[in-house]
Amino acid sequence: MAYLELNNVSKDFGGTPVLKDINLSVEKGEFVAIVGFSGAGKTTLISLIAGLLKPSAGLLKLNDLEITEPGPDRGIVFQNYSLLPWLTVFENILLAVEAVNPNWTPEKRQEHVEKYIAMVNLTPARDKKPGELSGGMRQRVSVARALAMDPQILLLDEPLSALDALTRATLQDEISRIWSENRKTVVLITNDPDEGIYLADRIIPLTAGPNATLGPSFKVEIPRPRDRKSINHDAHFKQLRREIVEFMLGSKQDRHMAITKKLILPDIEPEDLSIPRTMTSWRKTPIRKHELKEESVEVKP
Repeated sequence: MAYLELNNVSKDFGGTPVLKDINLSVEKGEFVAIVGFSGAGKTTLISLIAGLLKPSAGLLKLNDLEITEPGPDRGIVFQNYSLLPWLTVFENILLAVEAVNPNWTPEKRQEHVEKYIAMVNLTPARDKKPGELSGGMRQRVSVARALAMDPQILLLDEPLSALDALTRATLQDEISRIWSENRKTVVLITNDPDEGIYLADRIIPLTAGPNATLGPSFKVEIPRPRDRKSINHDAHFKQLRREIVEFMLGSKQDRHMAITKKLILPDIEPEDLSIPRTMTSWRKTPIRKHELKEESVEVKP
């Protein structure tokens, strides 16, 4: 049995369909990337796995236990960092560690937090607040906070999409390095096929919505550690990227929405051009049939 399992999961909001018949199996220690268009339902899917949303249908299980609510067994890294601005780097991570391990001694908590701050190379910034950090540094804090909870599975919800290209590439390398060190089970949500192929063991495209569902699974057979420069010349990388992009574009073209809308036209009648005009009868507004009136005048001799 797979470590993470989704069986026939569907989700709608107020009758509006978002996801339909999602079936996913992830093995322990596997790094899986799910790639899709913006608005396809990627964040909805990761929120279902995190327990932040309940499915409209279907079943989600982690380590053979049904997912019904959020829990410390699932660490999530959001796109918008979600750090408390009045706390330092150390304090933001410590807060999560205290919530998960309330019985630890203060010394053990501090040692644990320091370990994960060092893991993301932020020791010099441990006493800074989020407002004093760059976007890339804030995202490192989010990753360290999630890892410090020691979750069974790490959920990454487009964590790098708001960053510039150079910072994004640097953090991709950091995530790859950290995963190689602890081999956590990871589900990455991204809109970038190249990012998914670079980081993951498998990449699965999500079809365009509504009623988005998962497409075929593509295994990434590129040895680790992966070199960013050489991977662009790798024949397998090029083939994977082509097949994934073609599938995604094909799924978008297959989605056609029929919209029925009732149009109420104004009660306007065109001008009757057969009515003769004279200088005396001329007026600026059009003359229409319903404006003509017949009158009978009796003239006495």
